[in-house]
Parts: sequence; structure tokens; C-alpha cells
Amino acid sequence: MRDLFWLSQEQLARMEPFFPLSHGVPRVDDRRVISGIIFVIKNGLCWSEMGVFDKIFSSLSAKDDPPGYADD
Repeated sequence: MRDLFWLSQEQLARMEPFFPLSHGVPRVDDRRVISGIIFVIKNGLCWSEMGVFDKIFSSLSAKDDPPGYADD
């Protein structure tokens, strides 16, 4: 897959001072997460164009339940 985006260690090191601190939850692979976010921003996201997120958020906001948290 030639269109994959992957930050170098040097690029990640320059970004790390801006990352929020972890509060009791083990951090995931920041390089992988940030690379994925940049890939989506750079290449667009088909679900947005299809209105999938609009439908999801409309459905969630129509419920009376407050947002919850994952118990992982």
C-alpha cells in the first residue's frame, strides 16, 4: 500500500511535547495513531462524504442518555 503515511521517529519526537499526559491509562502507540489521523486528513474519509457520521451523531443526540465511558 503505497499511500500509507508513517511518521519518522524524528517527526514524532518533535510532536511529543504537545501530547497530553496519560492519567492512569496506558498509552497506545502514538506514532501509529497520529500517522493514522494524518492519513485520514490527507486522503479524506469516505464515511464523512456518505453522511455516516452525521447519522451516527444525530442518532446519539436524539437519545436521553448522557454519554458514558468505556470500562477497559
